[in-house]
Amino acid sequence: MAAASTTTIDDLPDVILSNIISTVTHTRSRNSISLVNRKFYTLERATRTSLSLRGNVRDLYRIPLCYRSVKDLDLTKVSPWGHPILSLSAPFYADHLAQRLSQAFPLVESLTIHNRIPGIIDILLPRWPRLRHVKLVRWHERPPSRVGAELVPVFKHCESLTSLDLSNFYFWPEDVPPALTAYPHKSANLTCLNLLATSLPNGFYSQQIGQITASCPNLNKFLVACTFDGEYYKAVSDETLTGIATNCPKLSLLHLAEISSLAAVRGNPDDDGFTAEDAMISREGLIKLFSGLPLLEELVLDVGKNVRDSGLALEELKSKCVKLKVLKLGQFHGVCLGFDGVALFEGLESLSIKNCGDLSDTGLIAIGRGCCRLAKFEVEGCKNITCRGLKTLAGSLRKTLVEVKISCCKQLGALTSCNAMEPIADSIQKLHIDCVWDWEQFEIGTTEDEAEAEAEAESSGSSVRNFDLNELYDEERDFRCKKRRRKVMIKTWKRLKYLSLWIEVAEFLKPLPMVGLQDCPELEEICIKVEGDTRLLGAPDQRLGLSSLRRYPRLSKLKLDLGDTIGYALTAPDGAVDLTAWDRFFLDGIGNLRLEELDYSPAFDRDINLRSLTMPAAGFIFMCNRLRKLFVHGTAQEHSMMICPHLPNVRDVQLIIDYYPAPDLDSFTTELRIDSYLRLEAAINNRRIDD
Repeated sequence: MAAASTTTIDDLPDVILSNIISTVTHTRSRNSISLVNRKFYTLERATRTSLSLRGNVRDLYRIPLCYRSVKDLDLTKVSPWGHPILSLSAPFYADHLAQRLSQAFPLVESLTIHNRIPGIIDILLPRWPRLRHVKLVRWHERPPSRVGAELVPVFKHCESLTSLDLSNFYFWPEDVPPALTAYPHKSANLTCLNLLATSLPNGFYSQQIGQITASCPNLNKFLVACTFDGEYYKAVSDETLTGIATNCPKLSLLHLAEISSLAAVRGNPDDDGFTAEDAMISREGLIKLFSGLPLLEELVLDVGKNVRDSGLALEELKSKCVKLKVLKLGQFHGVCLGFDGVALFEGLESLSIKNCGDLSDTGLIAIGRGCCRLAKFEVEGCKNITCRGLKTLAGSLRKTLVEVKISCCKQLGALTSCNAMEPIADSIQKLHIDCVWDWEQFEIGTTEDEAEAEAEAESSGSSVRNFDLNELYDEERDFRCKKRRRKVMIKTWKRLKYLSLWIEVAEFLKPLPMVGLQDCPELEEICIKVEGDTRLLGAPDQRLGLSSLRRYPRLSKLKLDLGDTIGYALTAPDGAVDLTAWDRFFLDGIGNLRLEELDYSPAFDRDINLRSLTMPAAGFIFMCNRLRKLFVHGTAQEHSMMICPHLPNVRDVQLIIDYYPAPDLDSFTTELRIDSYLRLEAAINNRRIDD
């Protein structure tokens, strides 16, 4: 009797096996696949289409030659980080390096490049004639050059260009229109233009936006930082909106944002949502914009100035833009006063409402019932909404809602926010809350039934709304409060994978489990943003409480963003507390976590524009012996970063100065320079890596 044959995955034809491997997008999973055997290694390398190049690109022998199918190439992470990828002082070597890159990656169609000095892209771009998308990155100040000169090479060398991204590029608004008008045929081929740069001082003016849209009539996606302030006579107005709709009728994504709104800084919860001035756009102008963009699928209007009585204009948006899936409104008022406005968008999948002065629980309830397909909901800076309205919305959307952000709302602290999410606690996947410990506010909350009855009474004008519910249910409410407190404490967030937190400097994370987030079995990533001025405070006598995050068994990624925390680094006067003491406050206990990835932004010394890794911070990070990836957004001293080679599992270390304007390292004699970068890199690469 013949022995039974054994068939394995290796017996599959290469064509089928390569198709299977090409469906895997997670980088670490693909790396694991390549370690199975030589055949898997070859097929994985041959099917990879996206690559971010690390290491010192000047070491030509290190440039990999096995990724022949890469179409999306990112060169911004090569070292020395933040320095020009090519040396223009050695033209022959620069040309040879550019040729080597083009030979290693011949099929590149999308390129992300750090363009710190003019001339780099003049050498690189001609090497890839198939380029369709270009993203320029620069955090340092714009060097002196002729207006528009830095963008001209992009249009000059890229015959097939359809997408240009300048969102992380330090440029001037007046650079863009001349470059577009100089190459009208190529500008007309653009389908995506991203000008949402935080480095711009005032954003684009109305005339500039008109010139840009007139040069790019085939845009599908247009993102731009604007000026809506009426004090500027060139601010965005109804005429600007009409021009956008007339010039670019094919838009499916439109993002217009006030430059101040791009800074991720939390507002004042006590503000009523109204600004002193109104924007120069009216309901009529909005209707003309919506009427001219029938293909719109995503709309962001973060104005920063009052847009009043917008409900009727939004109803026109619903009728004219039937494909709309994503809507974000900032400083719009009257968006939903009842079952009107945005509550009529039954096809909407993502909704964000920011700084709406008259949004109430009635509006939230109407949105929950009307926008029945919402998967993502964000609310920020809305003072009048409470736990009861948000809880009713969550209950109405329990089948679809998986991502929620609640920020800077006066009556929605950590405890009330978590309580409001109770109807979707077993299905929500991403959540952002503010770590404001609102114990007293929670104790006087109402039940969902009371909230719905009161909201319906408010919308109908019934006299029931005048009854004092506290008097009618005094004893019963005390019992319900205790019952709800216990119910929150035993809540399980079964599918929560991402948690984002805002916390004020000198506050603590320790109460986090007490608000109902103690049981998150699938939580993998936490983002903590700390804001405040440590210069106004004394030395901290406790700790932030990172150790409390140990209760999350699958937590492997932590982003700790102190970029908006201000303190003294090198400028502390006599008797003042510097940032070394505060880094002990922030990072104590991090070594107790089972972290594999850490993304850390140091605090900011505003006087010298410096964000630097301190020795205490480096010491705490050294305790994270499971780290595989470490990203530090700032500068560091060489002896601080030399802890990295001693981390046994670390594979990827990035020191990135990605804030505007990036400092000139030569002005800080103790900070990491080119030679220090290379020594650090060599120390990491020369270790034995088992996997």
